Amino acid sequence: MSQPTTYIAFLRGINVGNIRIKMTDLKLAFEAMGFEAVKTYLQTGNVVFSSTKTIEEIKPILESGLTQTFHYEAFVLLYPYSDLAEIIEQYPMERAETHHAYVIFVENEAVLDNLKQIAADINNDSETIVAGKKVLYWRVERGKSTDTDFAKLTSKAKYKSVVTVRNINTLEKM
Repeated sequence: MSQPTTYIAFLRGINVGNIRIKMTDLKLAFEAMGFEAVKTYLQTGNVVFSSTKTIEEIKPILESGLTQTFHYEAFVLLYPYSDLAEIIEQYPMERAETHHAYVIFVENEAVLDNLKQIAADINNDSETIVAGKKVLYWRVERGKSTDTDFAKLTSKAKYKSVVTVRNINTLEKM
């Protein structure tokens, strides 16, 4: 039997709007689906866990299991936990109290390419977007995280299954 791999799951769209899930219930759901060493972080659906399965095997198990357990259409973005330190380390912009530092995780290459093209045309004092390896780095003025054109674009329904945004401070705690 192969050694388990540690993964990170980002659940899209929970604990905003009408989808409320307690982290203790989320942890129990992951364990009931056969995952081990499950830890949740904050209330936004960040889960670190271990499995001998591959990402391709895990994704449908999680999305189906979470949909059935919590009665909502679950979207999960999965990454090897070992990628997290590099993603954080490569944040290319200055961090300041006046701005939020985010990582935009994009699970679909065509969508990532599209968002990179759109981001290339954005250059203003409120926000900066820089392409990374399989992610976008986003620096946005505090108080404007949901108001910018790019924020509104990434929250559109057509992206909800393949895009999620996380604050770099949260990622560092994980």
